[in-house]
Amino acid sequence: MTKLEKGPQGQRRGRGARERILSASQQLFRAQGINRTGMDQLCAVAQVSKRTAYQHFTGKDDLVAEYLRRFDPDIMAGVFDRTDLTPRERLLAAFEVPTSGPEELTPLCPYIAATVEIHDPQHPASQYARDYKLAIAARLAETAREAGATNPEQLGEQLALLLDGASARTRVLNAESFPTAAAIAAVLIDNALPATDRDRGSEKGAVRFE
Repeated sequence: MTKLEKGPQGQRRGRGARERILSASQQLFRAQGINRTGMDQLCAVAQVSKRTAYQHFTGKDDLVAEYLRRFDPDIMAGVFDRTDLTPRERLLAAFEVPTSGPEELTPLCPYIAATVEIHDPQHPASQYARDYKLAIAARLAETAREAGATNPEQLGEQLALLLDGASARTRVLNAESFPTAAAIAAVLIDNALPATDRDRGSEKGAVRFE
């Protein structure tokens, strides 16, 4: 007998329905866009009824916001929480995520893609995308501060902008832009570090223009 569980409104539903809906949203939103994907198609791919879908999500807006939340709920913990890398190395590792991480992270940042499609700044997905981007810049600034940057907030903002630019350029040109972005990031990072820290970075093979 299939195990059942209770939804947010107390209705009973088949196990795994929520995960199937989210999986279908990842597949369809990435493949054809948010606006072109309707709830009927989502339900068909997820193999759930619309009634079941609305037991899990109050509407499509709620589903889109949850779709974005699932990408990186810990703000790139796989980069920023690594203990085997120096702070400088963690900053550069942020530029390796799009090519070495899950397929969902390529070729265009899902937060950028969602914001382009959704013009309402008050939409829950727009608000989440904005909060996430601010959190990324904050984590970069925090790590820059650990690395000894003279102006960590400025460096964090520069690196965040570079990440977004590389993501968008990769999508537009259909060509990988992150290696070039990583080389530029190395220059920005080393120029932001005091001379002693910069010298230590160059010993590790840093790319730097003098």
